[in-house]
Amino acid sequence: MTIRWTYAFIDRPAPLLGRARDFWTAVTDTRLSEPRGERGEFATLLPAGGADACVKLQEVDSGNGGAHLDFAVEDVRRFVDGALRLGARTVADHQDWAVLRSPAGQAFCAVPWDGESVRPPVVRGSRLDQVCVDVPPSRYAAEVAFWSALLSDWTSRPGSLPEFHAVVPPAGLPVRVLLQRLGDERPVAAHLDLACVDVEATRADHERLGAVPVSRGAHWTVLRDPAGGTYCLTGRDPESGGLPGAV
Repeated sequence: MTIRWTYAFIDRPAPLLGRARDFWTAVTDTRLSEPRGERGEFATLLPAGGADACVKLQEVDSGNGGAHLDFAVEDVRRFVDGALRLGARTVADHQDWAVLRSPAGQAFCAVPWDGESVRPPVVRGSRLDQVCVDVPPSRYAAEVAFWSALLSDWTSRPGSLPEFHAVVPPAGLPVRVLLQRLGDERPVAAHLDLACVDVEATRADHERLGAVPVSRGAHWTVLRDPAGGTYCLTGRDPESGGLPGAV
């Protein structure tokens, strides 16, 4: 099944959604759409200049929120059937779109493709271009196999460190998948990654807008946004998504 477009969803608790809206529209240089859904729980971050959106916000009823992916396809039923055969399970089926979970429990959605094709540009020296799925060690191999099979026309390859595996879309699609093997057994979760020209400059910019530093890794910095959600700034090329010097 060919994926025609990808969306990264920022999931945040209802009482903190306003803070998330203000922060993420600022760092992505976007404006917020009118709310949608039965409770106005969905909104899209609209880029300037005629580009198509690839980031959305969702209010969640419980927990601290996180992130998930939406895959826009021409045939939702075919995509859902294929995902179920690979081990996914259905959370909610709305006929023209569906909420699913991977074998390890990561939520993702199948939605109709609406002609999106123009990737938003790099802004403020960075691009939100990746959803990282944090997987407990006992489920990691099966989760890598699932995402690699589900996204069979993408490039599935080991990451720069042994605990990472990347599933990279064809050129032009805006959001990729990174799988990270956790060091201990805890529930699967997901967070956003931004590719940055200069991680330190972007970190300072985000902190001025209300983010709080959490930790540093080999080539990434973990921050917490004003709504309490963690995300990473990574030292990758915002155009290609690759590490500096990568082919």
